[in-house]
Amino acid sequence: MATTFKSFLNNDIVSSRTLLHEAIPLTGTLISGTYNGAAGAEENIKTYSHGKFESIFDYPYLSSSANHIVDITAGFASTSALSQSSSTTGSVSGQGYYSVASQKAKISNYNQMAQILMGYDATGSIQVFDEDGDLLAGGAKMKECFFVNFSRLLTKDEIKKGTFKLELGVGTQDTPTATRMNSRIKLYDKNGSTSFKTNSPAGEFGILYADSTDGSDRLATDTGTVKAGLIYYQAGVAVVTASVFHDTAVGEEGGDTGEAAGRRPGGKRGGGILSTDTNDVMFSSNAANALQAFSSSLSGSSLDKVVNDVRSTIYDISFNNTTELNSTIYFCRANHNEFNYSTNPTYVSNSKIVVKDSTLDTPVSYITTIGLYSADNELLAVAKLSEPIKKDPQTELTFRVRLDY
Repeated sequence: MATTFKSFLNNDIVSSRTLLHEAIPLTGTLISGTYNGAAGAEENIKTYSHGKFESIFDYPYLSSSANHIVDITAGFASTSALSQSSSTTGSVSGQGYYSVASQKAKISNYNQMAQILMGYDATGSIQVFDEDGDLLAGGAKMKECFFVNFSRLLTKDEIKKGTFKLELGVGTQDTPTATRMNSRIKLYDKNGSTSFKTNSPAGEFGILYADSTDGSDRLATDTGTVKAGLIYYQAGVAVVTASVFHDTAVGEEGGDTGEAAGRRPGGKRGGGILSTDTNDVMFSSNAANALQAFSSSLSGSSLDKVVNDVRSTIYDISFNNTTELNSTIYFCRANHNEFNYSTNPTYVSNSKIVVKDSTLDTPVSYITTIGLYSADNELLAVAKLSEPIKKDPQTELTFRVRLDY
């Protein structure tokens, strides 16, 4: 136990902050089902009896070495054109049948994500996801979305701004089993490191822009200008509008063209974001060899099927995570006339300092441990030196003790 204490001066304590980044690549094969077991079962994809989302693991989820990496779900707002909760059964024009239980689950999913990530307005109502993140200025709303929720194991403290990329296959296909990866679009947080927003209760977020990645013009407008979702950096959640799977050959909201075609994700102005020559009917329906648009799947299918439809289009996900290390550095200074004696009982024998050969020798000690104490002299932290350091009246030492948290 220490008997001599020395107080720190103001310039003896310095705080620092270090950001460590790690590249995280998630291939589509991992998300779409790398570990196929009996009857094609995807052993790293875990479904639940509640049917509200699916969890993806890096190994078969029953394995002791499996790590949970991401959850995927979908939903739409109660104000969406896909919402028809007033009937027990029915159909949205051209978009298939639904049940009230399924509708409520999808609306509940949307509301849960929106209240966490967007918060509430002045009336106490849940905010709808906004395309440009500027709630005061209004703008287009994303009423139908799918959500990619990354585990804390991957994101650590946050996703590094400006590094997020989600690549989706949106190619034309003629049969349910045909590949859609021949043509792809990339969603990325363009200028995310400088243009992120802070008006979310979940922290900072950026806008996801769409871009073509295969050399073809898959977008209806210039690449890099099409808003397609939001990425919440600290929460580790990507919110993507359903319009990424739809073309622009639809009517405006309330019109008949898009609704009858079954391609209109209700509430998204002007239809989808893909070029008009894109066949957005790309998902398998229950009927043999029949295809449907994503809005049809979202409104008329179980959430498990909706998630499987989304997973089947994911070509690649990549980002850098961030680990924030906050450090306090204590400069422990031992002046020439300090700490030259030891409190160890073996330091003295018969009232004589055992390390002195004669009375003319100067006292000497060896420093092995540094203790940090509170104001009332309670030990809070201990730092061990790699080797004993000699201290005598001819020597002044400064020890740098770093406390990370």
